Amino acid sequence: MTQLSDLLPLTGIFFLISSTVGSESSVPYPVTCVTRGADLVEDGLVVLCPPDCTQWRVSVFGTGIYAAVSSVCGAAVHRGVLGPSGGPVRVHKLHGRYNYMSSYANGIQSQALSRWTASFSLTKPVSSPLELTSETSTTALPAAAPAKKPLKKPSVKKALTGGNKDCQMDIAVVIDSSNNIGQRRFNLQKNFVTKLAAMLRVGSTGPHVGLVQASDSPRTEFFLNNYTTPKELLFAIKELAYLGGDTNTGKAIMHTAESFFTQENGGRRGHPRVMMVLVDGWPSDDLEQAAMLARESGINVFLVSVAKPAPEELGMVRDKEFMKKAVCKDNGFFTYMIPSWFSTTKHVKPLTQRICSLDGLLCSKTCYNSVNIGFLIDGSSSVGDGNFRLVLDFLAGVARSFDISDVGARIGAVQFTYDQRLEFSLFDYHNKEDSINALRRIPYMSGGTATGAAITYTTQNLFRRTGPGRNFLIIVTDGQSYDDVRSPAMNAQKQGITVYSVGVAWAPLDDLKSMSSEPKDSHTFFTREFTGLGEFIPQVVRGICRDFTDNN
Repeated sequence: MTQLSDLLPLTGIFFLISSTVGSESSVPYPVTCVTRGADLVEDGLVVLCPPDCTQWRVSVFGTGIYAAVSSVCGAAVHRGVLGPSGGPVRVHKLHGRYNYMSSYANGIQSQALSRWTASFSLTKPVSSPLELTSETSTTALPAAAPAKKPLKKPSVKKALTGGNKDCQMDIAVVIDSSNNIGQRRFNLQKNFVTKLAAMLRVGSTGPHVGLVQASDSPRTEFFLNNYTTPKELLFAIKELAYLGGDTNTGKAIMHTAESFFTQENGGRRGHPRVMMVLVDGWPSDDLEQAAMLARESGINVFLVSVAKPAPEELGMVRDKEFMKKAVCKDNGFFTYMIPSWFSTTKHVKPLTQRICSLDGLLCSKTCYNSVNIGFLIDGSSSVGDGNFRLVLDFLAGVARSFDISDVGARIGAVQFTYDQRLEFSLFDYHNKEDSINALRRIPYMSGGTATGAAITYTTQNLFRRTGPGRNFLIIVTDGQSYDDVRSPAMNAQKQGITVYSVGVAWAPLDDLKSMSSEPKDSHTFFTREFTGLGEFIPQVVRGICRDFTDNN
């Protein structure tokens, strides 16, 4: 547990590095082992750390990006940009954030912190203090947009325009950090992932991206909710440090599938889950069990293979079918081959399009997040207002079982007597709470019963903008229709709508079965009392999921 004393400068020494020491200076500014990021006023300042900071009780909070209460020199050793003998390091000031992660590296144990008001990152300075090493690809994005020139690469400038509303995915990127890839190709991989992230355009209304490194053991670099602006995300990717070790891709997939998409780590309900796995050559471990867990968790695993094994190397490959076993579905859509790290740029756009293709993400398409459910509600005089509220309770219970969102399941409602009234469409509400509240607010009409005309109206008006295979209509009625129901119901089913009939009181069983999809017995429900409708909720939900699985 973090103690208050850990958040204060140790030994009572407080250093304020004033702005009179500008970042243009070529002379590093000397600090002590306990100088904190919060003590530095200048952004981009090069400081000189003393030797043997690992011998001090330095406090470090975070991994890669550090809370401003952290020791600068301790964080630099932890990050690997500084050795035990000390030396110069450049400090980049960043905004505060949530979920600083703990880790052990280079003799220093960093601590976790739920949130802090400011952060910093670290890079090695070179002879010109305003430039960063090209070898490690750590060129920072501008800290303040008005004071800097725009970035040269158009793809990165485009990223700064905000979230991509057409790609509302939760995306985990698993990169190869093994000995197989080496430092040079690792830097090329980071450049590729940076371009990919720029084109994805993260944001509150767009995709969220987190990242894991595959090595001997997987290392989470940042979660889905750590960086939700393009500038911070691109900077975090460029700051990644190479690990080395074995290519234990299976361990990394398992680790990501088990922990990455939880709500605590930024996973959003109803948003498709994507895991893009980059492999240089081939993995050292088995992928099958990890990939099975990912599929069962509704995660779409893409495997991007770069520099595939040469014929003479195939004997070293543990499982020649590893790509087919790893992906969400072995249909060609989830595997992507790139011949070399030197030719990745032209593959950024097509790979982004695949990741953002909602219709292609088969593993995320469960009945709970992919169905369109229409409620056709009898508002005739024989129902009465009290019983009408029981019908709405029943339908709300069905709706509550599904992940309703603008990228998930949707519900809409039509009430009918002799006339029909579209209460709300499938696209009017974008979350479960608003949809169910709208359902419960439907006012009772009162009138006659023309169920056939209501089915035709619903088919034409409620489902006109939806695709086949995931459309469901639940009809609730308490009596006999004054018009034909068979032909309208058959037309609805021909258009890909699965029909469930729920009858109450005096509803004729023959009419109910005439409206229902095949097999009739599993799509038809009847109760004498309106109070009995609640018993049908789990049966209807299970039926919808069964039908969805069969149709898809």
